[in-house]
Amino acid sequence: MKYDAILLVSFGGPEKNEDVLPFLENVLRGRNVPRERMFAVAEHYYHFGGRSPINDQNRKLIAALAEELYGHGIDLPIYWGNRNWHPLLADTIKKMRADGVQNALAFVTASYSSYSSCRQYRENIAAAQEAAGEGAPVVDKIRAYFNHPRFVDTMVDRLREAMEKLPAALRSEMRVVYTAHSIPSAMADSCAYVEQLTEASRLVSERVGRSGDPLVFQSRSGPLTQPWLEPDILDHLRSLRAQNAKAVVIVPIGFVSDHMEVLYDLDTQAKELSSELGMTMVRAGTAGVHPWFVTMIRELIEERMRDSEVRPALGRFGASHDICPLDCCPAPKMAMPAGARPVR
Repeated sequence: MKYDAILLVSFGGPEKNEDVLPFLENVLRGRNVPRERMFAVAEHYYHFGGRSPINDQNRKLIAALAEELYGHGIDLPIYWGNRNWHPLLADTIKKMRADGVQNALAFVTASYSSYSSCRQYRENIAAAQEAAGEGAPVVDKIRAYFNHPRFVDTMVDRLREAMEKLPAALRSEMRVVYTAHSIPSAMADSCAYVEQLTEASRLVSERVGRSGDPLVFQSRSGPLTQPWLEPDILDHLRSLRAQNAKAVVIVPIGFVSDHMEVLYDLDTQAKELSSELGMTMVRAGTAGVHPWFVTMIRELIEERMRDSEVRPALGRFGASHDICPLDCCPAPKMAMPAGARPVR
């Protein structure tokens, strides 16, 4: 396939205090999340001056990818559009149309399959194309890459870096815990999110000679009446302490770059709780701009440009599909508040 641009698609994040509430309103629009929960999450952002790390990380990733592509003879412009904050995807697609882009290849900064991490991004792209009107570019999405050898290599390196930060006396007793963003159980039941995360975690642990390291979840945002994936990372830390664990390495394998959920929920809350419990905690880095991760993106771009039959993937899943089936990762049915009646 002949492409004339790359589109990086991401979640987006505020960059100052004034952005926080409008950003969160975008994130939560149409979702059954209490306002008080939104205000509580806003405080997480205010704690850091209203600035999420994700936009800066995306700027670094774009710069690193541009250098990687140029070094391998791929001369394509890179555009950037977010789901929830500027630069918004709809504005980016309009800019691409104005620049004459006809066929773009999209890399989404989410490596697993679920409604919110895959299908919804496809819907966001489609809505942005519709808003741009006639002449909007065709946009193809790069496949899920949770089991790509380069992604696994990256996370193995991040885990080893974290392990080396522990005092030598604690390394033989350390626990390794993988975390990912919790999602509603109804959403998880209709996709391979948990299975893919479990597989990626297994592949990483296996490479450092470990097995049985658990996957837990963090950052749930739904109403308490709605089941979400568990156990929560904070509850799991308490259970580790009850088992007399002295050291833990947390690997945020569900995130490819630092979000506020990593900066606050892990580096602040989980760190503080670990200290209170008398456990030494180290958080492994996200993929970020690790050279192997950037190389993976370039290889996935080349794979689609060349219609390559060689599609690297580790483990039992094999390479993910490029085009989602119609019934893939459907939107979950939203739980209704107690006492509410359906509209007929």
